[in-house]
Amino acid sequence: MTSMELKNNTYHGADGKESLIDLEIPKAFNGQIIIFIHGFMGFKDWGAWHLVQHFFTKMGYGFCKFNTTHNGGTIKNGIDFPDPKSFGQNTYSKEIADLKAVVNWIDHRVDSWNGHLIGHSKGGAIALISGQYIPCIRSISTWASIASIEERFPKGSALEEWKSTGFRKIKNGRTLQDLPQSIELWEDFQRHKSNYDLKQICEECQKPLFISHGKNDTSVGLDSGERLSKWSNTKLNIIENADHVFQSKHPWIEETLPNALKALCERTEKFISNAII
Repeated sequence: MTSMELKNNTYHGADGKESLIDLEIPKAFNGQIIIFIHGFMGFKDWGAWHLVQHFFTKMGYGFCKFNTTHNGGTIKNGIDFPDPKSFGQNTYSKEIADLKAVVNWIDHRVDSWNGHLIGHSKGGAIALISGQYIPCIRSISTWASIASIEERFPKGSALEEWKSTGFRKIKNGRTLQDLPQSIELWEDFQRHKSNYDLKQICEECQKPLFISHGKNDTSVGLDSGERLSKWSNTKLNIIENADHVFQSKHPWIEETLPNALKALCERTEKFISNAII
């Protein structure tokens, strides 16, 4: 097929809501498209993700990255969380619906392709939950993924207060916004608890899995990667001298990937290339 580069196009995901999406198909397309899923308080244009895209497209892979519909961004501004109401209404089910919509969106633009999911942080959970059920997905890679959804929720009196008020506030360290989070997030998990059990998913997953974590991750500890690796009976790829975002930051003004993120891309590509043989 002919090459294409779509930037800030739109797709309709959960609840019919519109959000931003990018897709690049290189000239030497190998028929494989990587779909990148950002994490909590993330967005497709965070930090060095554009350089991750370039890393893979120059090797012949297609690359798609998108904003989940309820990440707090808008069509006009997909970066600075101008829609806190939408952010507050987000759930795991909505992000899973977004990913399915993205796959369908690609299907309408690319005739023949196989997909490979890369999920960062919370996005790793979305990749694990969804990837096993989407036929075109051939492999799943997690970067600094959480190992449990349930353990990320508040407990005890903090949980009871959240239930009572219906909302809690989450501080965004970059924008300094106090973003709302509805109890609907917790209720959605309770309704789908068995389907969102990452331990069970890893134990039963029939697709190739790549689990990677930064050794110095203080946001999602290394033990999360160790558990995912153990449950899936796969090697844990530890990136030395790497934090939760693999030495990147936002904004990323350098023209090259940080060393840790480059090493991660190289290992992930090696895994994907082996998965498609």
